[in-house]
Amino acid sequence: MSVHDPLPIRGYDHVEFYVGNARQAAHFYEKAFGFTPVARLGLETGVRDRASYVMQQGQIRFVLTSALVPDHEIARHCALHGDGVKVIALEVGDARAAMDVVRGRGATILQPAQTVADEHGELTTGVIAYAGDTVFKFVQRSEYRGVFAPGYAALDVSAAAPSAGLVAIDHIVTNVPLRQMEFWAGWYRDVLGFTQLAHFTDADISTKYSALMSKVMENGTGKCKFPINEPAEGLRKSQIDEYLESYCGAGVQHVAMTTGDICATVRRLRERNIDFLRVPDTYYEALRDRVGAIDEDIDELAELGILVDRDDDGYLLQIFSQPVQDRPTLFYEVIERHGSRGFGVGNFKALFVSLEREQARRGNL
Repeated sequence: MSVHDPLPIRGYDHVEFYVGNARQAAHFYEKAFGFTPVARLGLETGVRDRASYVMQQGQIRFVLTSALVPDHEIARHCALHGDGVKVIALEVGDARAAMDVVRGRGATILQPAQTVADEHGELTTGVIAYAGDTVFKFVQRSEYRGVFAPGYAALDVSAAAPSAGLVAIDHIVTNVPLRQMEFWAGWYRDVLGFTQLAHFTDADISTKYSALMSKVMENGTGKCKFPINEPAEGLRKSQIDEYLESYCGAGVQHVAMTTGDICATVRRLRERNIDFLRVPDTYYEALRDRVGAIDEDIDELAELGILVDRDDDGYLLQIFSQPVQDRPTLFYEVIERHGSRGFGVGNFKALFVSLEREQARRGNL
């Protein structure tokens, strides 16, 4: 017998970033990551205080927004945090019903459900508070046929840069301060109705110097996954501590995006000067014994720096970019799944060594 879900989530709708210069950020995401600019909002569309570019690749939709005036929430957000994720938007069938559900479960309502319309139909949204200054938005777009939302003008995509082969958002990771992971895992459970998929302790994710703990929450269909990281006690500053100091609070650490051919995607991204973390070469010496038979050529994976992990359901391939801004905060993961529902726990040790090497280079270990 199926269990009724009072808050059915269809998937990720979009992720909105507050950035210092939306036009320049759009150029970067197009030329470096292969996103297509499909719509914009700003002075030319009658909006005087902000500019936004909607970037699309596969099912992934990023919105890049910057302020046009100095005394603005977006400008203050960027001054405090630097460029980063402000809005995680989830698509729902009924945004008003979704807001009623989360209100009854104790969510902090920042924007009650409201409907906006143009010649392409109606779009209904509602916003609730999340960790730090990040928010969740519920989006109902079943009655909207426009390019993104009312107020946005479609862009000519004929000359867009080629895709890098990124397909969909796999998961979105949040970093929170020490002793807040349990609270936010409970928030996902009690407010959004999520369940815990995995739990990693400092025994799983640690080196001689630093450690972190993590819980992974997912919705009923498994389409939306949200790991939550907090620092663990260590001899030196962990990567989570470095993020929290640089971002000035809790926020999104990285967005993981799926691809059907990780080797081809990583080659394209490397050609476009995307920098990735590099694990020690010794990682690949024991890889075949650790993960067993895989379809990919291990020499090619080693050349590209792609990691592999296996669990009871299959295996996955993954790689992590360097931070995409000068503050060591937001970065990206590219992932290809072959049955595995995990997050690469077998790679955590090697990744931590690489992360600590980068922290030391920045003087932040």
